[in-house]
Order: sequence, then structure tokens, then C-alpha cells
Amino acid sequence: MRWVSAFLAGFLSTLIFHQGLLALLHLAGASPRPAYVMTPTPPLGVPQVLSLAFWGGVWGIALWLALRSMEASWIYWVSALVFGALLPSIVALFVVLPLKGQPVAGGWNPSLIVGALLLNGAWGIGTALLLRAFGRFVHAGAGP
Repeated sequence: MRWVSAFLAGFLSTLIFHQGLLALLHLAGASPRPAYVMTPTPPLGVPQVLSLAFWGGVWGIALWLALRSMEASWIYWVSALVFGALLPSIVALFVVLPLKGQPVAGGWNPSLIVGALLLNGAWGIGTALLLRAFGRFVHAGAGP
């Protein structure tokens, strides 16, 4: 059930790395958006941060599928960074924002685009780190 570990890695990485970096950027005045927003999201009324973490878990499975053959090389880390920075950002900027009635890429707002790349890149590295940690934990618990 490695996909469960991948989901958890992406979920936790959202809460720790993505939202942690957002909190730091907000405290530094570099982002107007606060981290860990608990505002309910439609249609289920789930807090925004938990909805974001759920989708981080789904993306975690996709990242695990992309990285699973690279686990023994430096390409693993570069791929995690590039995957994290680009793929979720592209979907957020070009699919999610328009679905929410907002302009594509936030009206080509450079700070929004750079912010998405930074936050999702941090998520990718965090997810890769947690995938490695969970893999060691699973292998350490395995019998002879």
C-alpha cells in the first residue's frame, strides 16, 4: 500500500512545507495570503487548508509514480523540485483559478506565479523527503 504512504507524504508536505513557507513569506511581508486558512470551502465546508492538503495528497501519489524509479539518484531531488514547482502550479493557475471565476494565472500576476512555483516546489521537495522517510520506515519494519 505504498500509494497510501504517497498520499500521506503529499498531505503532510502541504501542511509542513507548502504552508510553512507561505507562513514565512507572509510574516516577511512577501505574501498577502496567510497560511493555514480555516475558511470553509464549498461544497462540503471543509477548511481550506485541509482541502489543499487533500489535493496535496492526490498530487503526492502522482509524484510518487513519477519518482519511484529514480529513488537512488540525485535526479530524484531535481525531479521532485521540477515536478512540484511546475505541474501543480500549471493546474492551479490555468485550470483551478478559471474554474473559480478568476483570470488565468491571476491575470498574469508575476508575484502570484512566482509564489505558486516557490510554494509548490517546496511541496515537491517535502513530499520527496517524506516519501524517502516513509520508505525507510516501511523497509525497517519488513521482516528478513
